[in-house]
Amino acid sequence: MKEKQPGKKPDKKASDREDRLKAALKANLARRKAQTRGRTPDDTADPPENED
Repeated sequence: MKEKQPGKKPDKKASDREDRLKAALKANLARRKAQTRGRTPDDTADPPENED
């Protein structure tokens, strides 16, 4: 069984995965912020109910 050794860098494969995840998270956050900025204050309100 492998034991984690403190002070030892993770292997390149794990580091590459972390870098990809960081980039994806950053892109997702930027996209969500842009989407939120694009909304008008009226878009967040409940739609009016139909009066029959």
